[in-house]
Amino acid sequence: MNTLNFPWLSAMIALPAIAAMAIPFLPDKEGKTLRWYTLGVAIADFALMIAAFWHNYDFQSADFQLVEKYAWIPQLGMNWSLAVDGISMPLVLLTGLINTLAVFAAWKVTNKPRLFYAMMLLMYSAQIGVFTAQDMLLFFLMWEVELVPVYLLISIWGGAKRRYAATKFIIYTAAASIFILVCGLAMAFSGDTFTFDMVQLGLKEYPLALELAVYTGFLIAYGVKLSIFPFHTWLPDAHGEAPAPGSMILAGVLLKMGGYALIRFNMEMLPNAHVYFAPILAVLGVVNIIYGACCAFAQTNLKRRLAYSSIAHMGFVLIGIASYTELGISGAVLQMVSHGLIAAALFFLSGVTYERTHTLMMDKMGGMAKVMPRTFALFTVGSMASLALPGMSGFVGELMIFLGITTSDVYSSSFKIVVVFLSAVGVILTPIYLLSMLREVFYGKQSEELHLDGFVQDIKPRELFITACLLIPIIGIGLYPKVITQLYDVKTVQIAEHAREALPVVAGQQPASLYSQIFTAPTLADANVAELVK
Repeated sequence: MNTLNFPWLSAMIALPAIAAMAIPFLPDKEGKTLRWYTLGVAIADFALMIAAFWHNYDFQSADFQLVEKYAWIPQLGMNWSLAVDGISMPLVLLTGLINTLAVFAAWKVTNKPRLFYAMMLLMYSAQIGVFTAQDMLLFFLMWEVELVPVYLLISIWGGAKRRYAATKFIIYTAAASIFILVCGLAMAFSGDTFTFDMVQLGLKEYPLALELAVYTGFLIAYGVKLSIFPFHTWLPDAHGEAPAPGSMILAGVLLKMGGYALIRFNMEMLPNAHVYFAPILAVLGVVNIIYGACCAFAQTNLKRRLAYSSIAHMGFVLIGIASYTELGISGAVLQMVSHGLIAAALFFLSGVTYERTHTLMMDKMGGMAKVMPRTFALFTVGSMASLALPGMSGFVGELMIFLGITTSDVYSSSFKIVVVFLSAVGVILTPIYLLSMLREVFYGKQSEELHLDGFVQDIKPRELFITACLLIPIIGIGLYPKVITQLYDVKTVQIAEHAREALPVVAGQQPASLYSQIFTAPTLADANVAELVK
C-alpha cells in the first residue's frame, strides 16, 4: 500500500491537539482515566512517528521529505506547510519519546488533572509543529502556542516560587518571540517576491546589512530558548520550580528548539551573516561552558545545579554550529539529542528523590545511597553520561565537536587553541560539580534536617522503566553512534557545504580582513579562499 500521500506530519500534530480538546468531556473524577487516556495518546503519536519515518523516510536524501502544503490563510500568504529533513527528524523522535515518558512520569498528579494533561498534549503538538513547520508564520504560531502550556505547568504545579519562575519564563520567551515575527516579516518583504515559505526565503538574496540585522534578531530569539549567556537567567528559576515532568520537557525538548532554529534559520538561510557571527557563536559557546560550570558549583538546589549544567552543555552546540565542518555540525545535532536524553533522565531522577525526601537542597540530604541504592546507581549512570564518560552518548557528541573545531580551516590556529583549551577546562569542571553532587546527596551521614516518612521505598517499577527508556539509548548511542548519526549525516554535509560557499563571497567583499569590522581574532587560515569551497 502506498502511504507516501498520507498526511503523516499533520496527523502527528493533530492527534495530541484534538485529544487535548476531548479531555474536558471525559467522565473521570479521580484522574485515573485521564492519565491512561493521555498516555495512550502519547504512545500512539510516538508510534505514528516511528511508522512514518521507518516506511517513508529516505535516510540517504538531504531533501525535505513527507512534504505537505495546503493553503490555510491565503489573504496573509500563510500555508499549512510541513516537512522534515535530517535536522528535524531526529528531534521529532526525541520530542515523541520525552513527552511520552513525561506523561508517564506525571502519574501522581491529582491537582487539576484535566488541565494538566490537556496542557501536556497541547505542548506535545506544538513542539512537533515547531520542528516540522515550513511556513514562517506557522513556525511562529507553533512557537507561541508552546509557551502557554509551559507557563501553566510551572505556575500551577511548580514549587514555592512557581509564580515568579513562570512569569520570568513567559516574559523572556514571549519578548524574544517578537524578534522572530519582525525578522520573518523583514525576510518575507525583502526582494521582488513576498513569501513566508521557508525554502523560498532561504533562496532569496538579501542586502548584507539586512541579513546581519535579521541574524542578530534571530540570535536573540533563539538564544533565549537555548539559554545563551546573558539570556539564560530564566532557565535555573524555571527548572528549580517546575514539576519533574515539566523539567524533563524543558531540558529534553525546549532547549533543542533554540539549537534547531539556529541551524535552520541563522546558518542555513543566512549564510553570509553567519560568516561574521560564527566566531562570536564560538566565543559565546565557550562563555556558556565556563560560566555554566562555575555557577553549577554554587548551587545547593539539586535541580538548579542540573539547570546550570544544561547551560554549559548547550555551549558545545554553539561551538559545533560555528565550526564550519561537517563533523562539528553533526556533533552539535548529536549533542542536542544526547543532552535531551541525559537531562530528562537526571531531572526525572531528581523528582524521584524529591518525592522521598521532600527537599531539593543537597545540604539537607546525605546518606541516601543506603536508603535508595537503585536510585543512586541510576543517578550515577546519568551523571557519568552527563560528564561525557566514554561509552556514553555525551562523550561522542563532545568529541565530534572538539574535532570539528580543531580541524576547521576557517579560523587561525591561535583562535582554535584558545577555544579548545577553554572548552576543555569546562569539560574538566563538569565531573567535579557532578561528582560533588552525588557525594552530597548519596554519601556521608544523613542530615539531621532530613525527615523521612518512615520506610523509604526505593525506585518503583514504573520509575525504573522510565529511567531505563532514557539510559538505554544513551548507552546505545555511546557504543554505536551510527545508530543516530546515519539519520542526518547527509543533511549536515549539505549544510556545511552551503555555509562554506559564503566564505569566498564575504572574503571578496572584505579582502583585507574578513572579521575586521566585528571580530579581530580569527582569520581565514588559507589566503586562497576559493579553496574553501572545493
